[in-house]
Amino acid sequence: MIIYNVTVKVDIDIHKNWLQWMREEHIQDVVDTECFTSCRLSRLLGQNEEDGITYSIQYLSPSMKDFHRYQARFATDLQKEHLNRFGEKAVAFRTMMELVEEFES
Repeated sequence: MIIYNVTVKVDIDIHKNWLQWMREEHIQDVVDTECFTSCRLSRLLGQNEEDGITYSIQYLSPSMKDFHRYQARFATDLQKEHLNRFGEKAVAFRTMMELVEEFES
């Protein structure tokens, strides 16, 4: 399982619009690529939020092949849409992780 993590720092003045767009449009657009099986939207806690609120969006992909397909076919356009809509008021940092093991209680 591959975890595609997008951390975004969102300016306070656009926060509500950004969050609504993410919930109603963008996340679903990414999941609709069929390169991911699910997504988690989280807000970072314990952060100074004077200059913005930080979120982590984690998309779960079943394989590296599926993730590479996302990068090759969809990522550029979806990232460009985010940048065009919010510019520097929602700055994203992207990382990729491999799920090694999952423990449940």
